[in-house]
Amino acid sequence: MSKLPVKTIIAAVGFILLAAFAASAVPSVEIAVVIAILLLTVFLFAFEIVGVDVAAVSILVLLGLISSFSGVLGLAQPLVPSSELFRGFSSNAVMSIIAVMIIGAGLDKTGLMSKLAGVILKMAGQTEARIIPAISSTVGFISSFMQNVGAAALFLPVVGRISARTGLPMSRLLMPMGFCAILGGTITMVGSSPLILLNDLILTSNKALPLEQQMQTWSLFSVTPIGIALLVSGIAYFVLAGRYVLPGGAQEDMAKATNTLQYFQDLYGLDYGLYEVVVPADSPIIGKLLDTVEKEGRIRVIAALRGSEDLRIGPGGLARDIGIEARTVLGILTSPDRIAAFVDANNLLLRKELETFSEALSAAKAGIAEVVIPPVSDLIGKSARDVWMRKTYGIAMVALHRGGNTLREGEGIRDLPLQAGDTLVVHTTWDALARLEDDHNFVVVTTEYPHEETRPHKVASALVFFGISLFMLLFTDVRLSLALMTGAIGMVLSGVLRIEEAYHAVSWKSVFLLASLIPLGLAVETSGTAAWIAQQTLSLLGGVPTWVLQLAIAVLATFFTLVMSNVGATVLLVPLAVNIAIGAGANPAVFALTVALATSNSFFLPTHQVNALIMGPAGYRVADFMRAGGIMTLIFLAVMMLMLNLIY
Repeated sequence: MSKLPVKTIIAAVGFILLAAFAASAVPSVEIAVVIAILLLTVFLFAFEIVGVDVAAVSILVLLGLISSFSGVLGLAQPLVPSSELFRGFSSNAVMSIIAVMIIGAGLDKTGLMSKLAGVILKMAGQTEARIIPAISSTVGFISSFMQNVGAAALFLPVVGRISARTGLPMSRLLMPMGFCAILGGTITMVGSSPLILLNDLILTSNKALPLEQQMQTWSLFSVTPIGIALLVSGIAYFVLAGRYVLPGGAQEDMAKATNTLQYFQDLYGLDYGLYEVVVPADSPIIGKLLDTVEKEGRIRVIAALRGSEDLRIGPGGLARDIGIEARTVLGILTSPDRIAAFVDANNLLLRKELETFSEALSAAKAGIAEVVIPPVSDLIGKSARDVWMRKTYGIAMVALHRGGNTLREGEGIRDLPLQAGDTLVVHTTWDALARLEDDHNFVVVTTEYPHEETRPHKVASALVFFGISLFMLLFTDVRLSLALMTGAIGMVLSGVLRIEEAYHAVSWKSVFLLASLIPLGLAVETSGTAAWIAQQTLSLLGGVPTWVLQLAIAVLATFFTLVMSNVGATVLLVPLAVNIAIGAGANPAVFALTVALATSNSFFLPTHQVNALIMGPAGYRVADFMRAGGIMTLIFLAVMMLMLNLIY
């Protein structure tokens, strides 16, 4: 493990001191232990010493070990009964999220998203003032029935296509789309992980409450008026103030398909071209590995022919450990000055045009593309060299766009650990790129290229099973997870998705994160920790109106979701909100709903998965989120509080 930053060490000391102080002030050992675990959870999430899913599972294991040895540790009872420890993996919330992801992938596989771009342009025309509401309202509606990061991922290529057709920069379109995907998740109880989780947390809290104080769970559309108001306010904000808060649009289109290299040259300022060279028998590079040749020449080899039949291109073909032989033909992507220097230094024969690779690297079979590393990618923290990207995925990275800066070939891009939101500019065959569209490690931004067809003939099947799930949710008492899983398995049985594709559609990182944190919420509740914190909070805010308490909880949830996952923030704060409401004589279910809604108020920093996803393609900086997201955060709080108090 790498050395911890000084600020992380200082924060760790601070958390330890805070835990020690809390231990001296609480009334029982159980509460002291739970508070220490809570502080450890917040610390791990905020500073990301390990992945959030690893942190959550670690907390689960720690809870289990402490509960198993509760007698030895002086605890009156286990923090979590052994029968409840792993029940989160079969919970209604976890199974619902799995099903929602599969249903979303099924709808995407039919090609509905591509058709949607054409419909939006037909209705909205070519102006920004009309396109932003059209895109934002559509993605907001879709994200009300599926995970918001999934809706944003589906719409990333849609926005790219609209940008290419209208000439509007993606930096003017992606932030409204991303923010409204988050807002759309508040329209129904299945639109975001916190709302899906809420009813399970309410039922958990009911176990510790007397019968007369127990809460009713929320129905599918209980939050719809609030969510619609939030979405409308977000759209209105960007329509009225977008010209002031959105980046100025210096970024060019990043989703145009490239039949030539002109787009690549215009966007990144690189005069790269595609060249073909032959290695004669007296060349000094004979016997060297491809990796060495590329480093020395600062070039990118994208194809090689050794002998008469050994063509190396695409996944499983070209790799850096291939040796250069006499008469090898190399397909190279680089600038004119570099190819000239490379040819002169190594006594190579430069052909005037492509001969050997004229078919394999033709515009119909290969070209430049952009792919984005999403927050759920397994490649985060690994470099292109670590995963042998060219050989494994068939994509030769020639530039990396991160935080508004473009790093080029020769600047160590293949040794940089990848981050969520990175945009990779790659040369690839279209067949390899098409396979990446089904790979959860990438979001393919380039859409208009020759590739395998989706399954448009399965549209009817996808809509039928989506409709069946929706009907069961609206008009029956069938459990949420069962209704959604009916639609998900219907997608598989009807051939909309293969079972392997369904597995790939699921973000298992999110599943383990959610399932592992559910027992922590139970420990907070049953140990009396939530009740004690609520009592202390009420004593500090004694005498203030109920809405002030509610606003304080909303602000606390907003802050927590900026430094940790919204699921973690919901698990930690719902029991606290319930106990505060009971102590103040307010409706505990409404206070719990306040937490689940406020944890979607994540616009100020690019820490939300949706914001991390759109940051790279649009070239956003943190300052862009702070400028536009700061105002959106205040609007969200104001609209949410107004609607909650008007309706409930």
